[in-house]
Amino acid sequence: MSQLTKKQIVDSVPQKGFFGHPKGLFTLFFTEFWERFSYYGMRAILVFYMYYEVSNGGLGLDKTVALSIMSIYGSLVYMSGIIGGWLADRIFGTSKAVFYGGIFIMFGHIALAIPGNITMFFISMVLIVIGTGLLKPNVSSVVGDIYPETDNRRDAGFSIFYMGINLGAFISPLIVGELMKTSFHLGFGVAAVGMFIGLVVFVVTKKKNLGLAGTQVANPLAPDEKKKIYSIFGMALVALAILIAIAIPKGWLTFDSFIAIVGILGFLIPTIYFVVMYRSPKTTEVEQSRIIAFIPLFLASVMFWAIAEQGSTILALYADTRTDLNIFGYQISPAFFQSFNPLFIITLAPVFAWLWVKLGDRQPSIPQKFSLGLLFAGLSFIVILLPAYFGGTDTLVNPLWLILSIFMVVLGELCLSPVGLSATTKLAPAAFSAQTMSLWFLSNAAAQGLNAQLVKFYSSETEMMYFGIIGGIAIVLSMIVFGLSPIIQRYMKGVR
Repeated sequence: MSQLTKKQIVDSVPQKGFFGHPKGLFTLFFTEFWERFSYYGMRAILVFYMYYEVSNGGLGLDKTVALSIMSIYGSLVYMSGIIGGWLADRIFGTSKAVFYGGIFIMFGHIALAIPGNITMFFISMVLIVIGTGLLKPNVSSVVGDIYPETDNRRDAGFSIFYMGINLGAFISPLIVGELMKTSFHLGFGVAAVGMFIGLVVFVVTKKKNLGLAGTQVANPLAPDEKKKIYSIFGMALVALAILIAIAIPKGWLTFDSFIAIVGILGFLIPTIYFVVMYRSPKTTEVEQSRIIAFIPLFLASVMFWAIAEQGSTILALYADTRTDLNIFGYQISPAFFQSFNPLFIITLAPVFAWLWVKLGDRQPSIPQKFSLGLLFAGLSFIVILLPAYFGGTDTLVNPLWLILSIFMVVLGELCLSPVGLSATTKLAPAAFSAQTMSLWFLSNAAAQGLNAQLVKFYSSETEMMYFGIIGGIAIVLSMIVFGLSPIIQRYMKGVR
C-alpha cells in the first residue's frame, strides 16, 4: 500500500470549523480534555492517598516514600510514551494508539476505585502507565497532522489544544479533591468515568473530523521484520520476568535501586534515541541538523519539568502541611491548589496564542521562548522560599504565596510547553514522527526520575536551601540557553 502524502492527509481534514482551525481540533481538544480530567483528578489526590493513615482511607506509606513513588510513577508514565510512539509509527498508527491507550487508562482508574490494598494500587499504576504511553504522545502528533507544514495557525492551534488539556485539569481536582474527604475511591471512580467520556467523544467524531489524520503507519514493519520483532519482544519479557523473580528475593531489586534504575533510564533512553534517529539512513541531512538543535531544547525541558512537576509532590506536601487551609472558616482540600496551574493556563493561553500570532515573524525564536520558560520556573522556586525566610518553617503560610509560585511556573510553561509540542512536530524526522513526540515527553520522564532522588532532600529544615539551589540553577541555565539561541536556530534549518 502506497504511503499518503502530507497534503493528502491535510486535504482530508475539514480546515475550518473550530475557532478558525481545522475541524479535527474539536475531536482532539475534547478527547484530551476528558483524558486529562481523568489523569489530573487521580493525580491530585494520589500522593495523599499514599501517605494518609489507613484509618483515614489511605495506604499509610512514609511521606518520603510516597513522594518518590509519585515521581517514579510520573517518570514511567512519560517513559512509556517511547513504546507508544514506536507502536504507532511501526504497527497500528496514532489514531488506534489513542483509542487503545484510553482503554488501559480507564481500567487503571477502575482498579484504583476498588477498595483494596497495595497490590491493587500497583496494578492500577501499571495499567495507567501503559495507557498514557499509548495515548499522550500520539494525540499530540495527530494535532500536528491536521495542519499544513507552513500553516501559521499551528502554534496557536497547539495553544488551544493545550488549553483543553488544562480545562480538564482545572475542573477535576476541585471535584475529586472534595470527594476525597468522603472516600479516595469515589474520587478515583469519577476519574474512570472521565476517561470513558473521552473515549466516546473520540470514537463518535473522529471519522468526520479527522479524515485520514492518524490512520497511516509512518514507518511500517515489513512482514519478516514483524516476526523478528515479536520474537525479540517475547524473549525480552520472559527474561525480564525471570530477572525480577530472582532479583527481588535476593535483595538486588529494592525500592531504592528501582528509583536509581528509572532515573538512569530517563536519560539513557533519550540518548539512544537521539543516536538512532541521527544515524538512521531514513534521516536526511536537514533532519540530522534539526535533531542536533533539538538536544539543547530537550535538556532545557528537563530542567523546567524538574521544577514544574514538583507541583504534585513537594508543593502538594507543602499545601497539606505548610499552608493555612482554613479559609473564612471553611477547611479546603489540599488538592484544591492543583487547580490553580490549569486555571492560570486557561486564562493566559489565549493571550499567549494571540501574542505569538500578533508578533508573527517578530516573536521570540523557539530557543528564546525556552529560555524564558526556564527563567520563570526558577523564579517560582525563589518565590516559595520567601515565606520561610520571613516567617520561619514552623508556622502555617498564607496560601497566596503558594498561588504566586504556581502563577510564575505557569508563565514559564506557556513559553515552553505548547511551543515545544509544536517545535517537535516541525523538527521530527519524517520516519520518526510519533517517536520524536515520545522523545519530547521523555524530557518529563527524565525530570521526574531526577525528582525521585531530589525529593529525599526536602524537609522543613532544608526548605530554603532546597528551593534556592534548584531555582538558582534554572535561572543560570535560562541565561545559557538565551546566549546559545542564535546557534540553535541555525541548526533548525528554517524552522521557527
